[in-house]
Amino acid sequence: MNEFDKDYWEDQWGDATSGRERQLPVNPYLTAEAAHLPVGTALDAGCGTGTEALWLAEQGWEVTAADISSTALAEAKSRAVTSGVGERVDWVEADLSRWQPGRTWDFVVTNYAHAQIRQLPLYRRIASWVAPGGTLLIVGHLHSHHPDAHHGHDHPEGATATLEGITNLFDSPEWRIDSAYEQVRTVHPGGSPMRLRDVIVRIHRLT
Repeated sequence: MNEFDKDYWEDQWGDATSGRERQLPVNPYLTAEAAHLPVGTALDAGCGTGTEALWLAEQGWEVTAADISSTALAEAKSRAVTSGVGERVDWVEADLSRWQPGRTWDFVVTNYAHAQIRQLPLYRRIASWVAPGGTLLIVGHLHSHHPDAHHGHDHPEGATATLEGITNLFDSPEWRIDSAYEQVRTVHPGGSPMRLRDVIVRIHRLT
């Protein structure tokens, strides 16, 4: 399994930000699943170069955007300067597997984030940062035994999750699962098609 430590992500984002044409538009699951939510405070856990954090800020959210990579955050801050909403985003360099923010948010979203712990323990940690009455949106890479699963975006061991595995984390009176589904889509980073197998879960924290 990849370590997904700071050095790993600095290498990954160093390659990505050297060619800005690789920047993808905002994750479509975020725009669909957050459209009805009342605006408040939001955390983008594993924000990368800030696409989703800036979109949330454009909708009026007060955003905390956390990532382990200083390279990614430098790019995000640069984009924020020209966005007109940079004052709504607080950029935080943090390792999600160890971070103790000491607060909660009305809306917590994580898009394809990986840390030095496996996906389900990571999602459990991120869920603890949701305020009572708030919402958690998980967008992850789907673990599948489908015969063509490896013909798209490749994922190392431990970087994927199943729909059942995620929803089982929230099988308690504290939570209500509002959306839970799998989807296949194609993106074009750098102009080349890449097939993604996604798992999407939106959960409301009741207490």
